Amino acid sequence: MSGEPDDMEQTWRKRPARMPRQAAPRPAAGQLYSAMRRFFEDEDWKFAEMEGQSAIRLGCTGENGEWTCYAQVKEEPGRFIFYSVLSAKALEPRRAVAAEFITRANYGLVLGNFEMDFADGEIRYKTSAYLEDIEPTKDFFHTLVYTNLLVTDKYLPGIMSVIYAGMTAEQAIAHVG
Repeated sequence: MSGEPDDMEQTWRKRPARMPRQAAPRPAAGQLYSAMRRFFEDEDWKFAEMEGQSAIRLGCTGENGEWTCYAQVKEEPGRFIFYSVLSAKALEPRRAVAAEFITRANYGLVLGNFEMDFADGEIRYKTSAYLEDIEPTKDFFHTLVYTNLLVTDKYLPGIMSVIYAGMTAEQAIAHVG
């Protein structure tokens, strides 16, 4: 970029100030957790509340395997997070190829992402959203939860192939439908 730093700074100062956005009213304390809990009850999920946390633990069985899910809310700033945590962990010798698979899987995903803890090989899929201007409706939770479950189930065979069958990440991702 051309221009002296003082010129750029001056240009920045000349920009008109944006009007502050009118924030939607915040839900009352615990209201987001209650909405999340009600969603899972209405969907007939069995879950366990996690003591001392605004989170619940759920079991999930897909077409390709079983895993544990965690649904968590943070009342302030108003955030919902849903994790699918795989029971299988990538052993240290397979973590680099598992990380490559996850990177290839994440490319192009619109909602959510895979993560791996390099310390212990835990692999999970996360969907989350801030609720700054959004009401925590059934549709809101449905989209984040079921997208998460479908993506996890879709990529689970590839993850397992990389971890246990010695497939390369490229081979495994090619087999994901």
